[in-house]
Amino acid sequence: MDARTLDPIVTADRLAKVYKTSVAVEGISFALARGSITGLLGGNGAGKTTTIAMLMGLVTPTSGSVRVLGAEMPRERYRVLHRMNFESPYVEMPMRLTIRQNLTVFGMLYGVANLAARIAAIAAELELTDLLDRPTGKLSAGQKTRVSLAKALINTPDLLLLDEPTASLDPDTADWVRARLERYRDTHGATMLIASHNMAEVERLCERVIFMKRGRIEDDDTPARLLARYGRETLEEVFLDVARGRDRQPTR
Repeated sequence: MDARTLDPIVTADRLAKVYKTSVAVEGISFALARGSITGLLGGNGAGKTTTIAMLMGLVTPTSGSVRVLGAEMPRERYRVLHRMNFESPYVEMPMRLTIRQNLTVFGMLYGVANLAARIAAIAAELELTDLLDRPTGKLSAGQKTRVSLAKALINTPDLLLLDEPTASLDPDTADWVRARLERYRDTHGATMLIASHNMAEVERLCERVIFMKRGRIEDDDTPARLLARYGRETLEEVFLDVARGRDRQPTR
């Protein structure tokens, strides 16, 4: 049996978050299959970041529920945090610490066994070995992205949440990062949720796309079916249709 047909890694049921009078997420439901890569798309303010924060157990839902790796979030988050990780170029690590020191700190937080060996292995895989003792603040943007990815993979997570993983990278470095993410999913059976504005990236990596708008799920399907339904050639065109409220193409 394909592992992706087993119980979902993430299940959100009528998940909602309201900040005073502002509705950030309004009653969304979805599940993420084991070993799948799903794109979470939407314009600024669509609710993507709040959704990811609730999946991580950092934000308590106003109503509804979310289960991650069998744990109710956020109440039981400490049962499963060591099996999850998060990566975003907008969250920087301490700049004065070397790469080795940063990875050591995060590895200890995640309770990684044989940490020195794990750091050596992930550094070799991500081409960071010669940089391990360099201060993180003295790295290029591409090098910082590799370090951020190393941090995200240090605990060999079953669930990886990614927020714009290749933002501001040149095409070659961005392609390198995507290839490593694909390889990690294929070798470890990990589940990934990727929030991105790079539609080419989503088309390459994701087998499913969830579109959010004003806190709600506007559409949810495979890239191929979305292209057919909206009568478009690229996901960027579909994104614009959803964002601007254009009607889908008539079903034939």
